[in-house]
Amino acid sequence: MRCATRRGTSRSVSTTSTSSRRVHVVPAKVSRERHALGRGVGADIRLRRERGRIEWFAENTGFMWERARSLGQCLCSLRQIQKGLVGIAKGGTSAKGFGFGKMKYAESRRSQHAYKRKVLRGVIAVREQRCGLQQELGGILDDDAGARRLRRAHLDLKNNLSSQSSPVVLFGGSYGGMLAAWFRLKYPHVAIGALASSAPILQFDGLCSPYSFYDIVTRDFKSESENCYEVIKRSWKEMDDAINKGVGIRELKRAFNICNYEEMDVVPSLVENALVYAAMTDYPTPSNFLKPLPAHPVQKMCEAIDHPKTGNDTFSRLYGAVNIYYNYSGNVDCFALHDDDPHDTLYGWDWQSCSELLLAVGGVSNSSMFPPSPYNFTDQVADCQESNEGIPPKPHWITTEFGGFDIKRTLKRFGSNIIFFNGLRDPWSGGGVLESLSESLIAIAAHKGAHHVDLRFSTNEDPKWLTEIREKEVQIIKNWLTEYYRDSA
Repeated sequence: MRCATRRGTSRSVSTTSTSSRRVHVVPAKVSRERHALGRGVGADIRLRRERGRIEWFAENTGFMWERARSLGQCLCSLRQIQKGLVGIAKGGTSAKGFGFGKMKYAESRRSQHAYKRKVLRGVIAVREQRCGLQQELGGILDDDAGARRLRRAHLDLKNNLSSQSSPVVLFGGSYGGMLAAWFRLKYPHVAIGALASSAPILQFDGLCSPYSFYDIVTRDFKSESENCYEVIKRSWKEMDDAINKGVGIRELKRAFNICNYEEMDVVPSLVENALVYAAMTDYPTPSNFLKPLPAHPVQKMCEAIDHPKTGNDTFSRLYGAVNIYYNYSGNVDCFALHDDDPHDTLYGWDWQSCSELLLAVGGVSNSSMFPPSPYNFTDQVADCQESNEGIPPKPHWITTEFGGFDIKRTLKRFGSNIIFFNGLRDPWSGGGVLESLSESLIAIAAHKGAHHVDLRFSTNEDPKWLTEIREKEVQIIKNWLTEYYRDSA
């Protein structure tokens, strides 16, 4: 999940290497829901995710692959399945690219007003010939047609895979976790439960503080080092001062090893992205999710600031930290600041986060290590309308469609079988469900956890707290399955 930066529309920052080659993906004409599926009997476990190339997220999400056997499944790989029905579903873009086709992107955005309904109502609509499933859906679905096609596609899926009695369990992280939770609430007759990891379903319509995101990033870095916090806090003015004078641009180019000096004004965004995404992926073991990173990257970045190797000035200290995020592998020759999208996600997400999924983030408090910036809902709506070529966003649609106000009282009676996991070092946890709502709407909060860390592949270096959380989640899901089969007997 991406976040709009304090300086306006979020910008991706790419790194270039002499051995790298850029590939620009051309959108496909119509959005298709694509799944990786395995044949067999047992529970149907589905993974919800917004990413473009479906394999990329699967390669970084190990929970369901590793735990399938203990849940009555056995998923050996994407191509080899011995037992059980396990599926990866993702919304909005196909495994082969975007969902907008040869239409210009501006034109395609006009057809996305029903995007979320299509994702939820068309989640089981797939075309997967390897499993003998011929059902195919495309285009934008309205409410009634989407619901009818969902039911038909769901029945066709189970019939084609000879798994009519298989229960469905949803897994999702980040935006996919939001979809998993909402799907369970909207279609309890389709899915018996959902694990919604790092799903900020309360980050809307004033349900939580719009300052929480940057406050949590600040807290992460400050917890590692007070000096680290102070250096970052004063760096923004120094960067702005350098940008405002001609000689300063050359200084920034040299200090941050920039490939394209014509975009020096976004150096602060480069730094901000590194800090924010390091906080999101502050995992206790090495990872290669957004970037190749060491274990505890926030700690390593603060160590680079506190004990610089290239100079004691602010820019040298900051470059040491940024270099850990963008170049931990050591294979990057310089940093390029032009927009790039290595995982085929940004165009669609920019639209989505400024139309129906208007997340209330971006406010920066006075105690933050980022420059203070008051949150203004009116300005956010106006900025989104401008960026979406005049199409007004629907800031209240999420809470109207899925609820959220007084969530404990409203869901206590009719919601059930959802696990809400949140790592409290994750900036998105401020919009997550942090307290259990009932006996079956269970919140799990990990003080040392980051963005959907529970869904990652396990390693021998995993801390005890993470292993215990995964075991707890497995046991809860086993209980759901036991209840389902007992009720079906």
